[in-house]
Amino acid sequence: MTMKIFVCIKQVPDPNTTINTLDPTTKRLVRSSVSLVLDPGDESTISAALKLRDTVGNSEVVALSMGPASAQEAMRRSLAMGADRAFLVTDPALAGSDAIATARVLAAVLKKEGADLIFCSTESTDGYTGMVPGAIAEFLSLPQLTFAREIRVEGSKALIKRVIPKGYQTVESSLPAVVTIASGSYEAIYPTMKGIMGAKKKPFSQLSLADIGVDASLVGEAGARERVLTIGSAQARAAGQIIKDDGSAAQQIADFLQRYQLL
Repeated sequence: MTMKIFVCIKQVPDPNTTINTLDPTTKRLVRSSVSLVLDPGDESTISAALKLRDTVGNSEVVALSMGPASAQEAMRRSLAMGADRAFLVTDPALAGSDAIATARVLAAVLKKEGADLIFCSTESTDGYTGMVPGAIAEFLSLPQLTFAREIRVEGSKALIKRVIPKGYQTVESSLPAVVTIASGSYEAIYPTMKGIMGAKKKPFSQLSLADIGVDASLVGEAGARERVLTIGSAQARAAGQIIKDDGSAAQQIADFLQRYQLL
């Protein structure tokens, strides 16, 4: 039986050329008239999945995303990088979905397809919530392995080397499981001309909410549990206090620390 390794990916405004802005009326991220790309973090996550596929054998990498029809460009790039097939869930009712709705939609596809291993980046470079992977695991009642720097599969178990502040932990879980890849852990694979041409022949399906059995009332603005209430400019930081050593600097520093109860 072929092992199905799914990678959840996202199309985002190019972080190298675009400063993210919010529409003052809809309070949504502006995605029109900006350069849109496959999230750079997801490129590394796809690379991790491809490396595992080539190591364990008898497996496939499937890219999965939710977004507008324009996101198919990001899906094509994942196929050009080496993914075997791809799914894009796109539906007008999805506009305005929050992280929970996004996870609900992705989980519906993953359940239907019988995913054995689900790779996600730790967070996207536009929203930075980091909530979707954990929510997917919750919807599917699966274990989640986080901040993986290395991963291997042994029989029916996944084992990772997990990044922690002072080193690494070795963590394992049964399969299926959700795994988030630590930023910078894998070098992104850049598509070759052969890969780009070959991507055109690989299976790529676009799905609607009806195709995956998710009610429209649970997604989009109708189902959103998160709402942006106001948008404002960040307050300028006050200038710091400069202490010149005229012989009393030590006392001034001690007084400062005591004033803020740091001593």
